[in-house]
Amino acid sequence: MIRILLADDHALVRQGFRMILEAQADMEIVGQAGNGREAVELSAKLHPDLVIMDVAMPDLNGIEATRRIMETSPRTRILALSMHKDSVYVREVLRAGARGYLLKDSGDADLVAAVRAVAKGEGYLSPSVSESVLSDYRRHVTDPLDLLSSREREVLQMIAEGKTNKEIATSLNLSVYTVEAHRGRIMEKLNLHSTSELVRFALRSGLID
Repeated sequence: MIRILLADDHALVRQGFRMILEAQADMEIVGQAGNGREAVELSAKLHPDLVIMDVAMPDLNGIEATRRIMETSPRTRILALSMHKDSVYVREVLRAGARGYLLKDSGDADLVAAVRAVAKGEGYLSPSVSESVLSDYRRHVTDPLDLLSSREREVLQMIAEGKTNKEIATSLNLSVYTVEAHRGRIMEKLNLHSTSELVRFALRSGLID
């Protein structure tokens, strides 16, 4: 069972969520909090697997409550809940330790999917906020290379060295399809649109001479 604490200052919202989640065979609501301070106290007492945390609450907001729960109960997972698509809210609550961000106007199926994903330790972002988060992240990282995984940096270097997808696939023991997927993700993350732009980026970043 996924043991869930609901934290929202609107009782009607909590009741609605409770009905949706308790209809799932693998979910149980163990407590409800009307503000961030209550959420922190109940987390320490009940040790839920997951807290659904409204970002904007009186007394103590959801971002600060998330930060405190992470300090005292690091194994508890937090799914942030908000009406706001603004990337600053998303960035701050994720920085505080939340693993997911769900918009309040999401459907029932999205709520259930988000709870299951975050409970498993995966991340979850409402689709309409993911692009603003990616753009925001691009603006705030000091080195664009930090956006790429180790394998993506390796693939980028080989592309910049003039190797074909097939040659890269053979060299890294991957399928051509996987190499193409890596190439697509690299271009999306770095906001580049052609192989020549990739090569120029690799030169500027010191990946190739």
